Amino acid sequence: MFVLLPLGVAAQTSSSNAAKAKELFTKVYDSVFGPQGSTLQYHVNIIGIYKTSGTIIYKGKKMRFEEERFSSWQDGTTAWMVDKKKKSIRIFRADDDSKDKYMSKFKYDVNTFEYSYKTEGDYYIVTVKIPDAPYFSIRWVEAKIRKSDYVPVSLGIKLAFMHTTVKISNFRSGGIADSNFVFPADRFKDYTIEDNR
Repeated sequence: MFVLLPLGVAAQTSSSNAAKAKELFTKVYDSVFGPQGSTLQYHVNIIGIYKTSGTIIYKGKKMRFEEERFSSWQDGTTAWMVDKKKKSIRIFRADDDSKDKYMSKFKYDVNTFEYSYKTEGDYYIVTVKIPDAPYFSIRWVEAKIRKSDYVPVSLGIKLAFMHTTVKISNFRSGGIADSNFVFPADRFKDYTIEDNR
């Protein structure tokens, strides 16, 4: 019995840690993707292979992002994917996975994640592992969250054999106007259009 007691305590602590981690994850997830909307700036550098930065805005099923080369507007029904270098616009139904050949590969069920967290100074470090993840998919995500206001400041992502960190700044939850998701067709009059709806 005395041999088994420490195992029971470890399991309970692990279970408690996972529950708290899931609670933290859910709180931040809701502040980003909830109906009140959110906006943030991001910067990504994948070991010198791919670098980008931009702004992204969410509100329910609506989304908009702006980078140097690419932009997208999704109003919940239609998605406009703009390539400024090629001067082209691809139009899709908002729920069509083929609109983004990369992001469509990363769909997960949050209920199957393995959660854990630790504290690091003024931050929570929440780790989400994806069990049985295919090789060329996300294996785990590590979110650094400010304790004082639950604002995410970075995401560490393990993808196959690569690891990268997405730096997040200027995060704001709430106060997002629907006008952000209206496609400004006048800005792209001379662009070619491919309608895939």
